[in-house]
This record gives sequence, C-alpha cells and structure tokens, in this order.
Amino acid sequence: MPDEIINRVANSKLITLNLEDYYPVGKRVVFDIKDWLFEGFVLREKDFRQQVSEHDWTAYKDAFVALTCTSDAIIPGWAYMLISLQLADIAKKVVIGNLETLETSIYQDIIQDMDVSEYKDKPVIIKGCSKKPVPENAYVMLAKKLKPVARSIMYGEACSSVPLFKRKS
Repeated sequence: MPDEIINRVANSKLITLNLEDYYPVGKRVVFDIKDWLFEGFVLREKDFRQQVSEHDWTAYKDAFVALTCTSDAIIPGWAYMLISLQLADIAKKVVIGNLETLETSIYQDIIQDMDVSEYKDKPVIIKGCSKKPVPENAYVMLAKKLKPVARSIMYGEACSSVPLFKRKS
C-alpha cells in the first residue's frame, strides 16, 4: 500500500480542553436600578426600599444576575447589597457589573473548582473559538491553573495551535 495517510493529530497525546463545555445553563439577566431612582439619578432610601420590597423577585429564579446602574448616579453599596439579599435564595449568582463581569465571575468559580490532575505532565490545548460567551479572562485563569501541572499549554486547535508554555525538562 503506497504512503498511507496517518492522522497524527488524532494519534497524539494532546488533550483539548474546551471552556465552552463548562458553560453553565441558565438565564443571564442585567438588573438596572436606574429606573428605581428619582429622575434616574437620586436614590431616595425610603422609595428605594419600597421598590425592593414590592418587586416580584421570582422572575430571577435560577438566573445569573448582574446588578448595574446605567445612569451617572452615585449608588451606595448598601443598595446593591439590599437587592442581592432578595436574590440570595432565588438566583444562582449575583454580581455587580455587566454581563462580561458576570460571565467572568461564573467562570472564576468553575475554574477554581476544576480538578486539573488529569492534565498532569500532558500537552494541553485550550480550545479558542466558542459559540457561547466565554470571557477572555476565563482563558487566562485556566492557563494559570494548568501551568503547574501540564507539560505544555497551547491555544487554538490541534491543527493550528499557538504554543504558550512548555515546562523545561
């Protein structure tokens, strides 16, 4: 048989790690408190507390929530805390910020809890492109987590990866 084509990528010991596989299911919600401010700029404590107590929080069941204020108002920290306490037993996660901040926080928890022992002394490719909103910070956090255990870390696809780290022998 003349020169058989061998798939060296499939036969290699490379392990591809795709952060998209860890993307948790759940609704993402940005909760903007500007509508609860007097003229969109002034937080009146009594009115604000009333809005919080009368709001239907069940709409956020099992959701990931980013608390924000899109107006230029100065919001005291207790306001976000008050809302987060309402969401504590309802939402999966609550952060102050935008959707990217929320996704970064979600992935921070995932990567922190990730067992990377299976990657010990192995070449690892962190898959780059994803269809889900995996934040760039997640790739940085994952690379840092893998560095002490992996023999090498690459980014991209097996056929066209970018070498990032290789442990010295």
